[in-house]
Amino acid sequence: MDPLGARSQFIDVQTLPTWQQQLGEDVKETPLNQSESLLGQEAFPSPFPIRPDINRKIILFTGDVALLNCTSIVNTSNESLNDKNPVSDSIHQLAGPELRDELLKLKGCRTGEAKLTKGFNLAARFIIHTVGPKYKAKYRTAAESSLYSCYRNIMQLAAEQSMASVGFCVVSTTKRGYPLEDATHIALRTVRRFLENHGNSLEAVVFTVSDTEESVYKKLLPLYYPRSEEEEKACLPLIPADIGNSEGEPVVPERQIRIAEKPGTLEDDSEEESLELDLGQVGNHAFARMEGFNWNIYNRWLCRARAEDLSDIAALKALYQTGVDMCGRTVMILVGRNIPVTLIDIEKALLYFIHVMDHITVKEYVMVYFHTLTGEHNHLDSDFLKNLYDIVDAKFKKNLKAFYFVHPTFRSKVSTWFFTTFSVSGMKDKVRYLDNLQQLFTCIKPEQIDIPPFVLEYDARVGNKMNTVTPPHPPT
Repeated sequence: MDPLGARSQFIDVQTLPTWQQQLGEDVKETPLNQSESLLGQEAFPSPFPIRPDINRKIILFTGDVALLNCTSIVNTSNESLNDKNPVSDSIHQLAGPELRDELLKLKGCRTGEAKLTKGFNLAARFIIHTVGPKYKAKYRTAAESSLYSCYRNIMQLAAEQSMASVGFCVVSTTKRGYPLEDATHIALRTVRRFLENHGNSLEAVVFTVSDTEESVYKKLLPLYYPRSEEEEKACLPLIPADIGNSEGEPVVPERQIRIAEKPGTLEDDSEEESLELDLGQVGNHAFARMEGFNWNIYNRWLCRARAEDLSDIAALKALYQTGVDMCGRTVMILVGRNIPVTLIDIEKALLYFIHVMDHITVKEYVMVYFHTLTGEHNHLDSDFLKNLYDIVDAKFKKNLKAFYFVHPTFRSKVSTWFFTTFSVSGMKDKVRYLDNLQQLFTCIKPEQIDIPPFVLEYDARVGNKMNTVTPPHPPT
């Protein structure tokens, strides 16, 4: 009890505004021009539609998780449960020495697991202890699965114990090296899916962040917890291609063999080599032309892509995932007119392409490129395309089954022929030139593809002049 009626230092979560209540404070100009948005009335629905009932359970709190009077709070620690980090230090200081004695009885905790203790002198009745993964780019898939397990097991434990509220800290600490934005995506979508499927008993979930973490959570929360139809529509293009399965669990791609540059020697994990050096080296090594190209170089680009803010490139809606083709393969859309080459950072565009496509390419897919009404300022330099191809080469090419080139011009056909003949290998036979959308619809059903309005208008205008349709040879 506080002496002499002094005000408690603990925070009543019921006094904190919910995510839904913060709508008026956080609304900003959408990065998309709604009149030019490619998401029309018939667009594919968001995988995270607006759910006011869930939003009323979500709280974003900037402060110390140890001060919350939730039913339970989360402590991020190491396998021995004795980690020294700001979150654990604060919890131990307020809970008292009994917590340390209790943790000794648990005999540690494995990465991804969650274990329960009393809260002792905290306002929270319980503490859920978990161990986040150590992050390395080359083991990213394993790290994602482990971090998902942390959040999932915490939510499962809270539900099993009939807890009314749980206060999360950011599970993966700085010294474990997990990129904050990547970790936040996993945290938000895992909690969202659990609340959708199993969260009836939970009344409040508090995401507790520091001042430096707050901006990332505020940026990503609308993607998974949109508070209005406008916010849902504006955020749809920004949702990552990989959103996991129905529970938010990462979909594990096929196991890939990593080929060392010099067999028999230890792989150098140093990050000191610049991307410019990597880019110059790609294609010069003999093994880069083999099926197992330089994964070390690719992973460096991917690591950077996952760490940078690429929302400005995403807002262009130049590259996005839509439905599936007649064979059930994922369809990716590339809109040439939405690429203002002279106005954007081309390197960021390359990073965005790698970021979006990384999870798509683990399975068979097709690409649809709309060349419709493009101008000189939309045409990517051949050197850039060659560099992109060198970086992604075998990984992206293996499962690409067709590249549909819609509304080509004579010049673009010639340029593509030269590029696929002399600059890259194994691509020429995958390119299909389609003069109109009806040809495209012989391979992909209309309801499975989100087509920009200006493409529809152009096709309808020129289509009146065409009397016959020659379907493309379907890919095998």
